[in-house]
Amino acid sequence: MQPLEPDEERESLIRQSPKAREAMDLFRQGYNCAQAVLVAFCKDLGLDEQQALMLSSSFGGGIGRMREVCGAVSGMAMAAGLARGYTDPRASSEKAAHYERIQKMANKFREKNGSIVCRELLGLTRPGPDSPVPEERTADYYRKRPCDILVGQCAAILEQELGKRD
Repeated sequence: MQPLEPDEERESLIRQSPKAREAMDLFRQGYNCAQAVLVAFCKDLGLDEQQALMLSSSFGGGIGRMREVCGAVSGMAMAAGLARGYTDPRASSEKAAHYERIQKMANKFREKNGSIVCRELLGLTRPGPDSPVPEERTADYYRKRPCDILVGQCAAILEQELGKRD
């Protein structure tokens, strides 16, 4: 795994975002990447924290440590759905607008990081799932992984998006 290249725009985005700092703190407390992003927004969205933790618990490590879509990106999408999602299955224009919003946020993340896939973001070469047993959160764990930065970036992107008017 290689550390993320320094990026002033990403770092500035994170520094300016209270939600980014909150999400990064949650991740450093031991919550998975999806939990950290969703929980940072749950009070604003009227979601019970315990429900948010349970809902997002399956998405860490690229969905159950399968190293697929980054959990932080999944948490960002879940929170965006709660904030601005649709409920009517026949509401084509609302679906399209929401999917466009999700794609825009994911693309912003991809532009800075080259991917939205956990395995690729971590520089893992072996395809497929990892062991289901999470690694112990040590100082070395945090030093060799970009996950806290990715969590902060997703929270900042979402915070920016939610600050806009539709």
